[in-house]
Amino acid sequence: MEKAHDRLKLIRKHFKLSIRDFAKSIYFSHGVYGQVEFGSREPNPRIIQLICSKYNINKNWILTGKGEMFTSEPPDIRLEKILEIYNTVDDNLKDCLLEQSKILLKIYKNK
Repeated sequence: MEKAHDRLKLIRKHFKLSIRDFAKSIYFSHGVYGQVEFGSREPNPRIIQLICSKYNINKNWILTGKGEMFTSEPPDIRLEKILEIYNTVDDNLKDCLLEQSKILLKIYKNK
């Protein structure tokens, strides 16, 4: 029978994230989160709440397996990754990224 830690692994795999990246996204060490996912440590309420908030996950589904995994449409993780990149560069490169995005969109629309 599937347990909460199995469902947590399903969530992480759905978003195609490593344990390290998933743990980082919810502000936990990968060691602690890894123990939770492997079932050697119980998921505490804070981990569950952070996952539910960040990824729009149904808390009842994590705890019981009942209901739907998502409370709404899952967030597009690609947008978050684009924002992470954008936030690491200077203003000149931000302007360049914006212009390149506009060009790519125009090319896409003209297909």
